[in-house]
Amino acid sequence: MKIAVGSDHAGYETPGPEYKPGIMDFLKSLGHDVVDCGTNGPEPVDYPDFAKRVSEAIMKGEAQMGVLICGTGIGIAIAANRFPGIRAAVCTSPEMARIAREHNEANVVAVGRRILSLEQCLEIVKTFLETPFSGAERHKRRVGKMG
Repeated sequence: MKIAVGSDHAGYETPGPEYKPGIMDFLKSLGHDVVDCGTNGPEPVDYPDFAKRVSEAIMKGEAQMGVLICGTGIGIAIAANRFPGIRAAVCTSPEMARIAREHNEANVVAVGRRILSLEQCLEIVKTFLETPFSGAERHKRRVGKMG
């Protein structure tokens, strides 16, 4: 699967480890193709710019799913959800990731570097990518109402 990954400077905050490279390496180790949507260093940047890049990669068919990283995951998910067809979910546990996929057919997971360990992020991302949408009628109906 092709996965677009984007982060603001939080993905490179010190002390290490650097989350964005760690998540990208993890995705590659699972056999996924990774589309790097930036940023690539600790200099302050604006998270909406990178939410836009990941969202556009999905909208153009350059990636099927996305992973976003900022301090909490909240701001970057809000920014991504402005784009048609993007359903970004902030997840702080594997259970949230599972439900975001099963019930909401989320196509972007957002994690927070300042509230989760890298190991927790990897577990969340893995669960998110491995969980299919349930396809249950009630979930399809609700997702359909989101446009």
